[in-house]
Amino acid sequence: MPNVGDVLKNDVARGVAIGCGLVAAGWLLAPALRPAARAVLKNGLLLVELGREKMAEAGEAMEDLVAEVRAELTEARVAREQDSDRMTETPTVSAVEDG
Repeated sequence: MPNVGDVLKNDVARGVAIGCGLVAAGWLLAPALRPAARAVLKNGLLLVELGREKMAEAGEAMEDLVAEVRAELTEARVAREQDSDRMTETPTVSAVEDG
């Protein structure tokens, strides 16, 4: 009959033993680890919410920036069109009446 040392030299047997040990440890430690797991999940959810808020704020800031740039471009375009209209206008000569 093989002893325990010989059985654990086999990789499959070692993996099964480790798996069974982890399941048993988890089952025994679950009540003690539950508060810690809840705290980790709670903090994770809070971080996700904070990340969403920051992304929303960044999106709003980007939208504001884009709106400002579009307004500047529109103002520049209108100014160029007004300048080009002034340049293409021909001066009118008014007749002076001798009286």
